[in-house]
Amino acid sequence: MAAKRLRAVAPNETPARPPRKKSVSQAAANGTHRELLVALRDRVAKSVENLDTPPRDLAALTRRLQDIADEIAAIDLAESEEKSVVANSDDEEWDSSAI
Repeated sequence: MAAKRLRAVAPNETPARPPRKKSVSQAAANGTHRELLVALRDRVAKSVENLDTPPRDLAALTRRLQDIADEIAAIDLAESEEKSVVANSDDEEWDSSAI
């Protein structure tokens, strides 16, 4: 993600509000894949933190939480041009003498 520049708010200006987080059902209905993953991550994290979560479920929930976090990180990395693992370069001329 690109770095955001911060600035002071003018006296007659109201600060922009951060976007509201979507619930899992809202993200599934009309969100992006990343928004759905973020909503799922938040929901699973609440279950992991809940002291009433059965111990037999905790391992699976923790593993799923890590998988979701990895997917979100992969999406963020793919969107970032400066950290991309894909090189955007032109094709080179074929040199058969190099073989």
